[in-house]
Amino acid sequence: MRELHVDQKTIADVAVAEATPPALNDGEARLRLQSCAVTANNVTYAAAGFDLKYWAFFPTPAEGKGLVPVWGVAEVVESRSDVLRVGERLYGFLPLAEELVMQPQAAGEKGVIDRAPHRAELPGVYNHYARVTGNDAKRDHQRALLQPLLATSYVLKDWLQDNDFFEAEQIIVGSASSKTGLGLCKFLSEGETRPKHIVGLTSARNKAFVEALGTCDQVLTYDAVDTLAQVPSVYVDMSGNAQVKAALHARLADVLRHSSAVGISHWDQFNPSVPLAGPKPEFFFAPSQIAKRQKEWGPGVMERKIGESWQSMVADAADWLEVTVHDGLAAAPEVWAAMAAGQADPRQGHIISFSAA
Repeated sequence: MRELHVDQKTIADVAVAEATPPALNDGEARLRLQSCAVTANNVTYAAAGFDLKYWAFFPTPAEGKGLVPVWGVAEVVESRSDVLRVGERLYGFLPLAEELVMQPQAAGEKGVIDRAPHRAELPGVYNHYARVTGNDAKRDHQRALLQPLLATSYVLKDWLQDNDFFEAEQIIVGSASSKTGLGLCKFLSEGETRPKHIVGLTSARNKAFVEALGTCDQVLTYDAVDTLAQVPSVYVDMSGNAQVKAALHARLADVLRHSSAVGISHWDQFNPSVPLAGPKPEFFFAPSQIAKRQKEWGPGVMERKIGESWQSMVADAADWLEVTVHDGLAAAPEVWAAMAAGQADPRQGHIISFSAA
């Protein structure tokens, strides 16, 4: 079995490594990955691997090396569990590796939870897997690329509304060309209540792309932060670029009502020790808002809303999303290197397929 080892301190350093597949115990099942997405979101998982415990989901005995979680589809190839039978397919949180051993527990008709002891204290949303019917590769790829990111977008929108947008007059979305950023801008613009002004920040090369989608009232490049209107604002940062964040905080200072850190796709420009004017940024952790809504709305309601929201984006994405399928784990280092270097094109989605490996 092969897996992609990521250096936990220098996350751009990766290597394909051989690992010995563990024998199955009673109650366990072995899954073989069929396909998974590699996105800037996975770079955030690695960059925040210790702080948010992403390295803990799929531990490896290799010192200083970790398995980055990805979203994808896997097939049960061996089972000593009554919950899963050989040939079933699951969608969910997987290691960037060829196999995963889990301890499944049924969760409704269509769900499975991994009850492996080391995952018991980790956020439950990542331990839940959905049974996949049929065998539609295109559908698998769309789900892996869009559902996790757009789920975060929807939860962000819900959290902002839940907090009355912090009484801000404008919501500024950093890295608006990222799929999470695109989703947030869309959901904000279509909400029952919407901010007075939605500003998307992006690079010069992606400005026209974001503008063409029509979900922002204004699109600015990063070097134009000093032109932002100085009105009560919320900043939702998807990139973690310390220079941009410092400039924005300096520009808005006392009128910045809240600064939220969501992603660290620009991890190499992330410097949490940089002094900032205005409020201290707070890291947004989607599972916390999901757990809050589960208590308030009851089980399944938030999940249904998330499902409906990302489905609404699939048709839109058909107009601009180009999916590239890479064969086997051997292709993963090159894809990862581009993501870690911040070279992701918002129009492209990258899938690692294990069927040809």
